[in-house]
Amino acid sequence: MSERTVSQCLSQRHLVSLAPQATIWDAACIMTKANCGSVLIIDGAGVMQGILTERDLMTRVLAKALNPEKTAVADVMTRSPKCIPPETLVSDAVLIMIERGFRHLPIVSAAGKILGVFSVRDALPREIGAAVSLAEFHDQVNDALG
Repeated sequence: MSERTVSQCLSQRHLVSLAPQATIWDAACIMTKANCGSVLIIDGAGVMQGILTERDLMTRVLAKALNPEKTAVADVMTRSPKCIPPETLVSDAVLIMIERGFRHLPIVSAAGKILGVFSVRDALPREIGAAVSLAEFHDQVNDALG
């Protein structure tokens, strides 16, 4: 059985997004309603400006005691997030997440169309295991090369 691509295993087919001027309160409400851990920030021209995640809410809003009803998502979002193409293998996406400390990766086509967000929750345990093994192998190679 061949390994799945990220586009084949998206648990959520609709795109959860907000405009940059939306508030943190808006983001928390839409993320709760959609039962997701991130929201893409897309401007009026359809261009992705960033991503806002649960981690961003904790570290950039709550921990700094910002008012969620007055703080714009553009002020605390992760700008220009790392994106992956839809044909990326799940284990490769999980490896990127492990190595860079991400939990969400926007999926964007070669034509620039935003297709969704791949979350670590979308990966099966076997694919996570394969990615961890690959990360450990990378560490061993880096150690051997000095």
